[in-house]
Amino acid sequence: MWREWKRHPLALASLVYLCTIAVVALFAPVIAPYRYDVQDTSAILQPPSAKHLLGTDELGRDVFSRLVYGARVSLTVVLQVELLEVLIGVTLGLLAGYFRGRWDAFIMRFTDMMFAFPDILLAILIVAILGPGLHNVFLALALTGWPSMARVVRSQTLALREREFVEAARAIGLSHTRILLRHILPNLTPTILVAMTVDSAGIVLAESALSFLGLGAQPPLPSWGRMIDDARQLMRSHPMLLVYPAVMLSLTVMAFNFLGDGLRDIWDPRRRKV
Repeated sequence: MWREWKRHPLALASLVYLCTIAVVALFAPVIAPYRYDVQDTSAILQPPSAKHLLGTDELGRDVFSRLVYGARVSLTVVLQVELLEVLIGVTLGLLAGYFRGRWDAFIMRFTDMMFAFPDILLAILIVAILGPGLHNVFLALALTGWPSMARVVRSQTLALREREFVEAARAIGLSHTRILLRHILPNLTPTILVAMTVDSAGIVLAESALSFLGLGAQPPLPSWGRMIDDARQLMRSHPMLLVYPAVMLSLTVMAFNFLGDGLRDIWDPRRRKV
């Protein structure tokens, strides 16, 4: 496994970066020198200094502290959305792929109906109906994101249900539930993890987009998308206020994508280099 990781330096670097961001988000109150909502009217729009590592914004708030708390917001949304997506998508995908017939037809037609609507537009509609806020963003992104997971799991389950070890399990009289949980689901774990990793990049972007539109994190709670929106008016006079959150957002999205590509190559024997 270590040899395979060394062949994918971008994936390894992405894993290190994401682990670092996760630690920073987890210990945000300890790492951030100030709270995200503390205002210092005597230090408005200050350049980077020993007191404020990345300077201050238009309300005198420490930019570095808000970036740290913004990482917590983004990763919290990713974790919550992925857990709900896996719960819904994996369950429906297993049922559709294993039982086929009416189950497969009903679930897949409903999935196709969900795919008919652009994810981000449907998420905006849901948040607009429920009201702005991170909890509604989490719900909207989970409800629009599970069809992709269901389709991936269903296609893999269709192949696994015909394998010899599943036929042997049926032959000795194991129940459908035991076959699904003990024989098929463990073999789907690498596929599910890769799909979650790649999908996380889209969740980070979608959460930032909704926050940028004013539907996500509400002031004074920081989000990278919200920070970009706040900095738009000062883009000419103080461009770094826009650059900092944009760079963090870009690096995080790229890290999730590179990690997903690397995991797919590492766990798929057909992609490995001899």
